[in-house]
Amino acid sequence: MKFEEAVDIVSEEPLFETGLLLAGNVDAADVRRQLSRWTRRGRIHQLRRGLYVLAPPWRKRPPHPFLVANRLAPGSYVSGLSALALAGAIPEYVAETTSVTSGRPELRTTPLGRFSFRHLKDGLMFGYRHLALGHGQSAFVAEPEKAILDMVHLHPGGNRRSYLEALRLDFDALDLDRLGALAAIAATPKLARAERVLRTIAGDAPAGEAV
Repeated sequence: MKFEEAVDIVSEEPLFETGLLLAGNVDAADVRRQLSRWTRRGRIHQLRRGLYVLAPPWRKRPPHPFLVANRLAPGSYVSGLSALALAGAIPEYVAETTSVTSGRPELRTTPLGRFSFRHLKDGLMFGYRHLALGHGQSAFVAEPEKAILDMVHLHPGGNRRSYLEALRLDFDALDLDRLGALAAIAATPKLARAERVLRTIAGDAPAGEAV
């Protein structure tokens, strides 16, 4: 297979897998050899085994970092500061894309950026949605309230007021009732306390409740 032929097949895809080039009457061994050659020459970038992106100038549709994260670790969803930034719930731009997965934790540094994956047990893998990201791309992303709870769960002392205040949350972008509902589903004392502390910080704590 010639590179021009491959570009014709995958140029409209923000990312592509080996299987896309193996459809039809092709020599699978030759395609894999060519992929290795094109990677060495910098025409494509390999993100993980079997997952690639065209390098500029052949790339027509730059992949959104959240799409990349989902494809790097199937079954994961974007969470933490990345999801909060998308929702406008924190003031900072977040350079590293953070996700949670029921698989093993890892950090991947790619030509498209850094992607971290934190482990959550299966029982906490909820509270996310499939969001459109523009340009025909979409990804699984935590609701902002669940992104906070994921951070609380993963950080020692994550339910302390000092930690939660340091996030500088914009409560106008959050639904505290939804936060409470998600914390109730998780049913852990740490997340229940975090919800109470956040309501206090937001000035929404029930009268007389101590934190």
